[in-house]
Amino acid sequence: MVVVAGPSGSGKSTLVKRLLNEDRRLKWSVSFTTRKKRPGERHGRDYNFVSQNEFERMIRRGELLEYAHVHGMNYYGTSRPWVQAQALKGQDILLELDLAGARSIRKKMPEAVLVFILPPSMAELRRRLRNRKTDTKEQIEKRLKTAVGEMRAVREFDYAVYNDDIDGALLRLKNIVGAERCRVRK
Repeated sequence: MVVVAGPSGSGKSTLVKRLLNEDRRLKWSVSFTTRKKRPGERHGRDYNFVSQNEFERMIRRGELLEYAHVHGMNYYGTSRPWVQAQALKGQDILLELDLAGARSIRKKMPEAVLVFILPPSMAELRRRLRNRKTDTKEQIEKRLKTAVGEMRAVREFDYAVYNDDIDGALLRLKNIVGAERCRVRK
């Protein structure tokens, strides 16, 4: 299991999508979320979009391997039954999570490989968040404030990938996955 995490706007979603297109052996865990769909997103492909009530029912039923209330706005979580089924098949799994989710996975599955995506600078992170045009000014400021604390946690991860160039960052991420496959199969 490979867990990719990093601040909003670091490029983790772009890297994950490109990695999945190039490495067919990886299965992506589609997270559940209570947030609204962004333009172009599809239920079941990008996220499993559910109501807050449904998400809370999933928590009570123990159906989530990890979950978090991100930025005090929306819930995100990973399906426990799906991950368990993939693991039983020996499938390589890729998760894209926030810091809290990555920490939770580390506790429950210490063998998971955690990769942190770093933005080139705070100025670039601000630019990326603005250019997404999905958040208000207040939400962007909240994400930037959160990012400062998240980046301090980079030492908790097995690897850090500096995303100053998407192609270079993708190559580094692919090399990590390849190296970990070799290590695990020895």
